[in-house]
Amino acid sequence: MAFISKDFRSPGEAWVKTDEGWEKKKVLECGGKRKRHSSEGSCVEAASSGNGSGSISSSQVGEEEEAACMPPHYHITIRCTREIAGFNGLSEAVKRLDFRRSVRDRKRFHYICAFLLLVSNKGIASLPGSAQRQLLQMVEEVASHVNDSQQHPNVLRVLALKLDHIVNQENQKCWGKPLGSTYLWQEHVARIKRIQRVASQIEIREPDPQARPKLHELPEECVREIILCIADHRDLESAAQAWETMAKLVSEQRIWRELTRFHFNQRQISTILDLDKIKLMGDAKDWKQIYHQLRRTYGVSDDYQYAEVLALCRSCRCLFWPSDGHPCILDQSPDYKQRVEQAGGQLALAQPVPPAQFLKYFSL
Repeated sequence: MAFISKDFRSPGEAWVKTDEGWEKKKVLECGGKRKRHSSEGSCVEAASSGNGSGSISSSQVGEEEEAACMPPHYHITIRCTREIAGFNGLSEAVKRLDFRRSVRDRKRFHYICAFLLLVSNKGIASLPGSAQRQLLQMVEEVASHVNDSQQHPNVLRVLALKLDHIVNQENQKCWGKPLGSTYLWQEHVARIKRIQRVASQIEIREPDPQARPKLHELPEECVREIILCIADHRDLESAAQAWETMAKLVSEQRIWRELTRFHFNQRQISTILDLDKIKLMGDAKDWKQIYHQLRRTYGVSDDYQYAEVLALCRSCRCLFWPSDGHPCILDQSPDYKQRVEQAGGQLALAQPVPPAQFLKYFSL
């Protein structure tokens, strides 16, 4: 039968021209404001609700964007049934969840980098072209952020080495040429070279030589409080090698005891102690050895490795950042909202989504 809509030429999607190309208007509204072209005819709408024309002015788009500002979120299909058939697109999910600008958020930086490393290990070249471009733009944003902030250069170097391996691997396919668009691959190679150039030229500089006090001038009590904020044992071991005072503080039992209690619950700690798998030093416990035994037995949860983790709303099947929130069906159903509040609130229905779980939604 004939397809009936306001405009017979398309299903009615509104497209907006940005500096990066054409994008769906609903994606831009969800991902926040982005710089748009100021030229006329920059926005094309296939289905107009008023005058039947195929375009709207940029001023109207700006006004509508102000009115329809939504936090980053992405509705996913958990499973397909006979009644519901859905498809999750990685490129659209990355845009709607605002991954690129989240790189400069301190709480989300490590989560985004872990996601990029996992995708690189699975192979960027096997993804659609739009997803490849989005992911490499995110890596370039990581390089820019590391260069500006002078922090986490090791993360950037790992990503640069992984991209170099991908380029060498793809050049060996199909008689020395990668599969797909030649123009797109040339664009990828140029961007990867820029990333590698930034990674090789980064030098950690002292913020201000005249700034006082320096770290080594602080009393031990202040340095101890700084060490207590570290949640990774590898960072503790690296800090111990940097400075003699750091080494003395890292060797304290309190540091490892707090780290153990941060990552593991009392039941897990008691299980290890009851099984007598830890050698005790007299009446005192060796908390460093206890921590490593617990780490080998239970592993370290991904939820504690990142300051903020994507969450999945069980009510509306929506991925979102907990600090931003998301539009939920609770807002339209007062009765259901009251039942949820009695059960513990909306956050009680939110399930954390580590990077590996996030990729499973896209069959990666």
